Amino acid sequence: MGIVSWIVLGLLAGAIAKFLLPGRDPGGVVGTTLIGVAGAFVGGWLSTEVLDRPVEKDFFDAATWGAAIVGALVLLVAYRLLFGNSRD
Repeated sequence: MGIVSWIVLGLLAGAIAKFLLPGRDPGGVVGTTLIGVAGAFVGGWLSTEVLDRPVEKDFFDAATWGAAIVGALVLLVAYRLLFGNSRD
């Protein structure tokens, strides 16, 4: 997959992560979207390096989507823990 595919996947993974973890986020829609893109990259990297399960080149591979969504969820939770109380 190319960089554009990872960005699109990240945008969708961020939206899914936001759906799974509803609530107010400090960064709003833009922050959640950027977290989704970063989560897709982090999830893909962790899947390859730590779990020794390289992501497939196919955009519709379930493991690739799972890694991207889990990565986005992890970053979204971390972001909420770090910056969640700054916005009241």
